[in-house]
Amino acid sequence: MQVPYGDRSRGAPSPLRVETLSRSFGGHRAVDDVSFEVAVGERLAVLGPNGAGKSTLFNLVCGDLKADSGRVVLAGEDVTALPLHHRVRRGLARTYQTSSVFAGLTVSEHFILARRGTETHRLSLRHSRTEHHRMREAAAQIAARVGLGHRIDEIADVLSHGERRQLEVGMALAANPVAILLDEPAAGLSASERSLLTELLLGLDEHVALVLVEHDMEVALTVADRVIVLESGRTISSGTPEEIEADPLVRAVYLGEQHGAQALPSANSHRNNRRD
Repeated sequence: MQVPYGDRSRGAPSPLRVETLSRSFGGHRAVDDVSFEVAVGERLAVLGPNGAGKSTLFNLVCGDLKADSGRVVLAGEDVTALPLHHRVRRGLARTYQTSSVFAGLTVSEHFILARRGTETHRLSLRHSRTEHHRMREAAAQIAARVGLGHRIDEIADVLSHGERRQLEVGMALAANPVAILLDEPAAGLSASERSLLTELLLGLDEHVALVLVEHDMEVALTVADRVIVLESGRTISSGTPEEIEADPLVRAVYLGEQHGAQALPSANSHRNNRRD
């Protein structure tokens, strides 16, 4: 089992490129010609009001939904026609809005299962003692990385909601990805849990690209290097967190500032916590 923090992305093409991706449901255009590219180690946040098309975009990128038009290119390979599990084996990992873990499996078993799902002999139940030891070692490294080292032999059913979010991020990392998509990882977390999650995301391996859909503006603007904002399925703004914070169109459309909504939290509010 490979340690999930290798050098597979060095010298490689862009981890993820989305080209004019579109999807309609009946007469409703949920995603309308959306394009973006994520560089190695870049953190991209996708923002927008409810119904803007954020989750549909994620499902198109991951292969849970089929695009009407456009392309998804992963590490230089066109994966538009491939289902989710084939994209995962090529280096794409994701989490979902609703926690999805196996209640009866331990933290370590989750990480081992996530890694084996990407391997050639993933369905084999036979492995040597040496291989088992290596898998346990790699799982321990991931558990420590996501703050679950002290819970490695606990079953998921006894974990808190915040710890389950940490577990899901660890499972994504265990797949040895070139790009990770996180769909509202801060949903339902307490203030202290959101703080821990933010620290975790800021500390992710710099060779892994990250795309984040998040309603918690403080988390999104703290973690992101770059932001795109969707409205009615289209990209209406793109830029740094500071540029997005100052964009009057974003304030009007996303926050409804014309109705007296509060201003965006300052993109500089936690800049001292970001990686150098």
